[in-house]
Amino acid sequence: MDFVAGAIGGGLSTAVGYPLDTVKVRIQTERHYSGIWHCIQETYRTEKVWGFYKGVSASALTVSVISSVSFGMYKNFLCTICKLRYGAADAKPSKLDVSLAGGAAGAVRVVLMTPSEVAKVRMQTQRNPHPSVASPQPVSKPKYRGSLHCLKAIAKAEGFGGLYKGCSALLCRDCSSSAIYFLTYSALCDWLTPAGKNKPGFLVVLLSGGFAGVLAWGLATPMDVIKSRMQTDESDQHKYKGLVHCARESVRKEGAKVLFKGLGLNCIRAFPVNMVVFVTYEAVLRFTDHYTNKK
Repeated sequence: MDFVAGAIGGGLSTAVGYPLDTVKVRIQTERHYSGIWHCIQETYRTEKVWGFYKGVSASALTVSVISSVSFGMYKNFLCTICKLRYGAADAKPSKLDVSLAGGAAGAVRVVLMTPSEVAKVRMQTQRNPHPSVASPQPVSKPKYRGSLHCLKAIAKAEGFGGLYKGCSALLCRDCSSSAIYFLTYSALCDWLTPAGKNKPGFLVVLLSGGFAGVLAWGLATPMDVIKSRMQTDESDQHKYKGLVHCARESVRKEGAKVLFKGLGLNCIRAFPVNMVVFVTYEAVLRFTDHYTNKK
């Protein structure tokens, strides 16, 4: 049931956070924006509301699948670790157990999500002026007509490896952030839940999920910047040879602050998105438990 609850939570979170995710990717990969508000204004001026939702259809589906895998694998890894260490899958895990299970779930997620991340980033950074926006130049056809077309075009032009660009940065980002994510959520729920209560209340879940997301994304931002830059590097550009080269070149040209581009936006977006993820996840699990027990 953890897989189903995770899928529903992930799908709903996409609707909440996708526009800000588009703004974040553009700020991280392009140098001509002076800040968050300038990026929002320019995107709306040239592409209207649709500009914020490029690639959202595939993202909603893949985020649901990824979230399902993330929560499901986390729970399975945690049960396995507890069984190996304490002899019972339902034993109370230590903070180390939670961190290890979270990191392992993050690694599994990367294998599945990298192609969709590449397509999402390429779609989000593609410029398509809205028909209502007057332009002295004739409007060219977009390179990518949609997420599936984007995946096919990348595979054709760059080979299978093109679909896994930025995988190393994504692996570093997600293993560490997923470990912090689940650890923070678990620790805050334990701390905020009154003694004698078996499960945290929904307000505790909302706050714990929100703060877990903020902390995880705050720590993940440097690798998120590198990941986005590597994934926008198309076959005819070859700007970056790998993770270290991308980080070194980015810092050399723009200073160390480049690694924290989009940090504020990541944290702003993370709080409501992860509130939705965790409260939906817990609500689905409790509903199914209640329904099953009534039977």
